[in-house]
Amino acid sequence: MNNLLNISEKTWNTYQKVLPKIKPYLDKVDEVCEYNTAKVMQAFWEAKISESHFNETTGYGYNDIGRDAIEKVYSYLFKAEKSLVRTQFVSGSHALAKTLFALLRPNDILLSITGLPYDTLHEVIGIRKNSSSLISYGVKYEQIDLINNDFAYEEVRDSLQKKDIKVVTIQRSKGYEDRKSIDITKLEKVIKLIKEVSPKTIVMVDNCYCELVSKKEPIEVGADLVVGSLIKNLGGGISSNGGYVVGSSSLVDKVAESLYLPGEGILVGPSLGANKLFLQGLYFAPSVVSSALKTSILTSAMLEELGYKVSPRYDEDRVDIVTNIYLKNEKNLIKYCEGIQSGSAIDAFVSPIPSDMPGYDDKIIMASGSFTQGSSIELSCDGPIREPYIAFQQGGLTYESGKIGILKAIDNLIKE
Repeated sequence: MNNLLNISEKTWNTYQKVLPKIKPYLDKVDEVCEYNTAKVMQAFWEAKISESHFNETTGYGYNDIGRDAIEKVYSYLFKAEKSLVRTQFVSGSHALAKTLFALLRPNDILLSITGLPYDTLHEVIGIRKNSSSLISYGVKYEQIDLINNDFAYEEVRDSLQKKDIKVVTIQRSKGYEDRKSIDITKLEKVIKLIKEVSPKTIVMVDNCYCELVSKKEPIEVGADLVVGSLIKNLGGGISSNGGYVVGSSSLVDKVAESLYLPGEGILVGPSLGANKLFLQGLYFAPSVVSSALKTSILTSAMLEELGYKVSPRYDEDRVDIVTNIYLKNEKNLIKYCEGIQSGSAIDAFVSPIPSDMPGYDDKIIMASGSFTQGSSIELSCDGPIREPYIAFQQGGLTYESGKIGILKAIDNLIKE
């Protein structure tokens, strides 16, 4: 294979060297994959999915039995009262924005307890000025930073005791921050604290990149709402767009009315041919997430062997499909992303360049030779052009193609 791919001897030898030591961690990923596959299958059985659910509706989307069945599947899978799974969500950020606007009113307080949210939410909240933001409508925003990759529990308790906090938002994955992602154990601990101090406070979890990585999901540990994208984990690389919101029935209804219109809410929304893609994507999702995790483990092992800092390390438990690669300078960041692009199935002949992008403060370099635009369950790598020059890598639809992308990226990085 190294001759076929034109990979240098150094890269190939590094690959061969790390394979034996990562095997136990790949086996652990397989075990979680089998468990989550059983969960998905059980959800399909409970919802009595049939070929008739592959239908589509247009226009208003009244009486879309396939769409309604998909939402039953998601409710069973997440152990939620109700689900909203729609093609009208264009991204995870859009689903999060509609959820926040549904829940918050003037003078309400939104509290982030995982520090600064992901860049694309800055204008949604009003951290970066925008006349359509939550803050512009009178919503108040506060944040509490993590301490050593864990929640500032006492500060969270103090804030809840002193103020009437309407919504606490928790971003599990790291975004473009230099921190670890939030595992389900820490999430359970902090939600328990929130509910003890302020039972009426709504806990909303941004679950992007984290679905099916472990055996439990946030609703099972007390979250009121969980939000994510279908061009990440749960779409299995097959969904061409969409997002989901699962949780409390009354709160999901509010989000549906925010997405569509009051009085109709969840009853409208045409599926436009997405039903089969949503179901098939979810069917494949445990296996695809498994491939992404294995690709991540291989990446960490090889780059550690070559002297680069990565997070998580190859032998650490993974919370999401994202790997932070500390590349030290702009040149290395660009070279690594170029290598990922050259190892992709789509647009392998082009080179990514840093550029301005809507919703981001810094220039961003994005390598994503994907079948679906912006699909980060497919092997992709991106990062802001700023210190400490971290490449945020995610995805890999199959472990075999993920390996090829990693070998090409690392070879491009270390070439003299």
